Amino acid sequence: MGPQNRREAVLTGAEPAEARLSVPEEVAGRDIVVVGASAGGVEALRKLAETLPRELPAAVFVVLHIPPTDTSVLPDILDRAGRLPAKHASDREPVVAGRIYVAPPDFHMLLEAGTVRVVRGPRENGHRPAVDTLFRSAAAAYGARVMGVVLSGTLDDGSAGLRTIKARGGLAVVQDPDEAIYPDMPANARSHADPQHCLRIAEIGDLIAEIARGAGPVLREESMEDTHMEYDSIEEATNELGPPTALTCPECGGALWDVTEGGLVRFRCHVGHSYSAASVLTQQAGDLERSLWTAVRALQERATMARRVARRMRAVHSTRRLEDQARRAEADAERIRSVIGHLEALPELTVDVKQAASDAR
Repeated sequence: MGPQNRREAVLTGAEPAEARLSVPEEVAGRDIVVVGASAGGVEALRKLAETLPRELPAAVFVVLHIPPTDTSVLPDILDRAGRLPAKHASDREPVVAGRIYVAPPDFHMLLEAGTVRVVRGPRENGHRPAVDTLFRSAAAAYGARVMGVVLSGTLDDGSAGLRTIKARGGLAVVQDPDEAIYPDMPANARSHADPQHCLRIAEIGDLIAEIARGAGPVLREESMEDTHMEYDSIEEATNELGPPTALTCPECGGALWDVTEGGLVRFRCHVGHSYSAASVLTQQAGDLERSLWTAVRALQERATMARRVARRMRAVHSTRRLEDQARRAEADAERIRSVIGHLEALPELTVDVKQAASDAR
């Protein structure tokens, strides 16, 4: 498999079998630290940077969910907060210990052996950069040398990637949800990835420093079943995964396949967009609201047009009919506005939702 195919497989969650690394009996240290965060993550990352020593014998890679049009000042914040230099990652730059690499907005950050990749690829869980994408690539490239950390955030990006890190013999760590400003991400990761450590930020920093030097309690983990697969064609994907679900990809409209891993329900389209169950529901809620507002706009335009035409009509019965149409359109628009106002917020999805995936097929 060539480098391009390998990178595409990592982006889509279809990891190649040849990238699987054996788990050694003993590991000297974890010198690749990958960290993911979302809402509330800036403060968590700032505190983490404060705890890291100047001579840290490990490279730290950070993904923070940020809108693609925003300007990210996270490297400046981390650079001022701690003793390690922080910068936005550049494509094909070397991996150097003692540095913090931050994914730039609207780009995935991947790891290859000795090299950082910054690429545009299919969004995962509605995000680019995505935590799962970084975590998977680190596990594929570095295996047992990786320590994955999930911090404050909403929904569950990072859960699947943390499972992959653990499956390759790496160390899985989550922030104590009781400390996190937004506990969803660490709580979901703790539920689905069964991490070795659930710690407060200060303790995570101490653990990174200790294990990077090879002095910490590096654990040997039995490899978990890896359910990711690689496909050379849409037909092959269909044959391997069975029929697609009745769901469509919120990003491109293609069919979604159920690629559930253990208790973590996930969906993927053949283009490569990948979602957890919570991410699909969130995307669908946004699409639904946009569709309803489109209906409100169309009805208001209908009322406006009916009244405009009525003013130019001389026949009284035609004028009345158009006025009635305008009033009905406005009433319908008001009812839809009421529906929008009563849309329910997404519930927390920290429980096993296998049945929901089964019902969707």
